[in-house]
Amino acid sequence: PAMGESIIEATISHWSKKAGDLVAAGEVLVELETDKINQELISEHSGTIEKILHQEGDTVTVNEVIALIDENVSAKSLSQAEETVSKPSQSHAVNAVENGKSKSSATPVAQKMAAENRLDLAQIPGSGSGGKVTKVDVESFTRQPQAFQTSPIKSSDLPVLPPVSPKPQPAGNRTEERRRMSRRRQTIAARLVEAQRTAAMLTTFNEADMTAVMDIRRRRKDSFKEKNGVNLGFMSFFTKATIGALKAFPLLNAEIQSDEIVVKNYYDIGIAVGAEEGLVVPVLRDADQKSFAEIEREIVSLAGKARENKLALSDIQGGTFTITNGGVFGSLMSTPILNTPQVGILGLHKIQERAVVVEGQIVIRPMMYLALSYDHRIVDGSEAVKFLVKLKELIEDPMSLLLEA
Repeated sequence: PAMGESIIEATISHWSKKAGDLVAAGEVLVELETDKINQELISEHSGTIEKILHQEGDTVTVNEVIALIDENVSAKSLSQAEETVSKPSQSHAVNAVENGKSKSSATPVAQKMAAENRLDLAQIPGSGSGGKVTKVDVESFTRQPQAFQTSPIKSSDLPVLPPVSPKPQPAGNRTEERRRMSRRRQTIAARLVEAQRTAAMLTTFNEADMTAVMDIRRRRKDSFKEKNGVNLGFMSFFTKATIGALKAFPLLNAEIQSDEIVVKNYYDIGIAVGAEEGLVVPVLRDADQKSFAEIEREIVSLAGKARENKLALSDIQGGTFTITNGGVFGSLMSTPILNTPQVGILGLHKIQERAVVVEGQIVIRPMMYLALSYDHRIVDGSEAVKFLVKLKELIEDPMSLLLEA
């Protein structure tokens, strides 16, 4: 089925059923991996899986038939299938424990990956239905140090090659690992290259003294959490300051469509989140109309959904400007790449105590470098610099954020 107007194809990640299995309406059939989200497909009919037309790892398109369901089953069998929707059977898990893993207890993709890396499936814990080993399990296992301690290769497995002159071999274990890029990673790669190819991208820098913001957080964090049920973080301050700067310099809240500039009079701020499958950018809708507490709650919710791979398309579509915080990983300075078709992205970095001059005196202050990447096609350098200066002023005087709001 269609999963959104921007999604036209997907990769079959995992079949929950195999040919000959009973399935009840409402039961999960298969998981699809798209460039944006992973989506479980639910069976619309009850019956028997007659035939699976596309296997795990295959690329499929919208409205393509991937399996056939025979609805001509007995009432007793149908009743048993429908019962499994509310009470899944544990027999498969028990058998796996008692008899050890075989090829049937691993998905085809997992079997192929294990064979390519000469791994013993019996050593790999399975997280799939009934303890089935999936490609994610194999990928996780290959990252462990013991992954390549496999049984010796039989001479019968090796091809007969003509003799060659011996060459000196480097010392140590020089193994290689080959992985298929996930659909999301392929899309991220394509979008980043496209952004650099199509936009006249430049980055300008400034720094902000975080003393005032840290002081407010120190004095108000307990009462804020008690009242709102969420921590008072830095992102709400920077979201508010960003909106104030965008109002002063609206071309950074715009995009180019053909030969026209479309300036947005609303503020849907993307917050970049690092997830296992790659960076995603869920969007805070109408962020200018939200309080500090609402911003913090929504960021926590969206970040949690991103890490659990539960983001909906509506969570990540659109966005007028993006904020990315490399400081949480220890980054001191970076040049963020535009999230096209947006023309501006703000990079935040690690807060570090440094010696600075304040009113003629050298003092130690918690400082953060700020980076603004922008599309020079519609944003001039002076405008970008003034945007960062405005944002710096708002962060260093947090009370002014109330006036901006």
